[in-house]
Amino acid sequence: MPFAPAEFTRAMARVPGPVTVATTVDAAGQRWGFTASSFSSLSLSPPLVLICLDKGASTHEAFATTDRFMINILRGEQSDIALRFAKSGVDRFADGDAVPLELGLPGIPEALVRVACSLEQVVDGGDHSILIGRVEATYTGDGAPLIYCDRGFQRLAE
Repeated sequence: MPFAPAEFTRAMARVPGPVTVATTVDAAGQRWGFTASSFSSLSLSPPLVLICLDKGASTHEAFATTDRFMINILRGEQSDIALRFAKSGVDRFADGDAVPLELGLPGIPEALVRVACSLEQVVDGGDHSILIGRVEATYTGDGAPLIYCDRGFQRLAE
């Protein structure tokens, strides 16, 4: 029996993940950002994380060629930010909630966690690129994370 991609998609939808907004600035000074739930720590020594980005995304070129990027792990009440950074054709930074923070990168001050990285490597991952970042700075706040599971946002109890 051949493998059905829809089965894989349905199975992965059941796996909870943190909701993140990745941000960067290109060489021309333009800010870029996208929402992702495919984020993970990779290594402690050296400190590495990974985040996955669709190769067809409008932000792909900016992130695949940047020197640095930031991953903002959102709080339970920040689904509006996640939705805005997931939309195409809008100014994702229009609300002014992303300001220069660690390493001068645009970050979300009220995020639960921020991880500022230098781009270590871009790995081919089928229809996605796997961005591997070397952690240069972090911020950890209080609260509960925003989770994506079953094709919707979920909040954990604090």
